[in-house]
Amino acid sequence: MIITKQTIIGDILDADNTTAPYFLEIGMHCLGCPASRGESLEEACMVHGVDCDTLVAKLNKHFGN
Repeated sequence: MIITKQTIIGDILDADNTTAPYFLEIGMHCLGCPASRGESLEEACMVHGVDCDTLVAKLNKHFGN
């Protein structure tokens, strides 16, 4: 899976639920909430004040990209 800023959080978690700690790390503790699962990475990073490019890079590394 290739991650971009537009990738939906729920899709990432469905593809590999071991990615949850990356979201918890940025303060996103409501991963079971339908609203958070439907957000793009960019939206979540904006809300939580996190650099999206850094999170995208971490997730792509996790997926071996």
